[in-house]
Amino acid sequence: MVLGSLTGEQMEFPLAHVGGPILAPLQATGVVVLAFMYLRRAATLAARGTPVPTWRLVCFLTGLILIIAAYVSPLDHISEELLLAHMIQHLVIGDVAALLIVLGLTGPLLQPILAIEFFSKLRFLAHPFVALPLWGLNLYVWHLPALYEGVLASPSLHVLQHLCFVGFGVLMWMPLFGPLPKPTWFNLPAKIGYLIAVRLLGTVLGNVFLWADTDFYPVYSEGREYWGIGALADQGTAGTIMLTEQGLVTFAVLAWLFLEWARQDTERQRLLDLADREGVELDVERAERAVAAGSSKRLEDRLRGDAP
Repeated sequence: MVLGSLTGEQMEFPLAHVGGPILAPLQATGVVVLAFMYLRRAATLAARGTPVPTWRLVCFLTGLILIIAAYVSPLDHISEELLLAHMIQHLVIGDVAALLIVLGLTGPLLQPILAIEFFSKLRFLAHPFVALPLWGLNLYVWHLPALYEGVLASPSLHVLQHLCFVGFGVLMWMPLFGPLPKPTWFNLPAKIGYLIAVRLLGTVLGNVFLWADTDFYPVYSEGREYWGIGALADQGTAGTIMLTEQGLVTFAVLAWLFLEWARQDTERQRLLDLADREGVELDVERAERAVAAGSSKRLEDRLRGDAP
């Protein structure tokens, strides 16, 4: 067994817990405020006759629920004692929850924020050549032993680490699924290449944990002794968890990308056929841009003469 047998006394979690009890409520409050702002904007859009699709609402709120769950569940306590638990927490908030949050966003939802000049100027961060290296740098820097162990000793630094994992996770997913304009060259093959690059960066780190014969984080020694797991077993299990989660998410995202490509290809051809029937000149690139931007209905109305 990886974990030793648990007695009733052990289940009381007697080890010191550095960051959770004091600052977790503040982090949960931030998530609740974000949910309120999102739902308020969604209600405004619904009143205007342009509601946010239900599946996007579900994705966004599920992402926030996962973040809260990562803090209020026993996982938050155990993450101070075992690397493998801390890895699960980071993957939940920085990869899965971040992806769901991005899937829940639309252009109209972000419009009030992007109307602010400061935030509008930050849109360049979602460019693939910017988002990817920033995400990779954030991932590796926080796993440097000195900084990682410092996180476990400093509640405020721990909060900053989690904010960075969520924030840069959202930034990493934005080029693939976000509503902001994307470079014209960032088509399906480019998106697949981007996803592969993201996963290669994570795979390297996961394999370092899996195969290393050195304990990178001795700070976990007391927790490992308590749970009955060796240092390299804990570290290797953390690497395995990282590789497994990345494999599952990558498979799901690739499946979605191919399905989306098929949908867009069908929609593009439908617009071209409609233009041909209406006797309107429509080039392939314009049809592709309309479909990629989600404005094919508007273009269709123009082709039919129903819109200016």
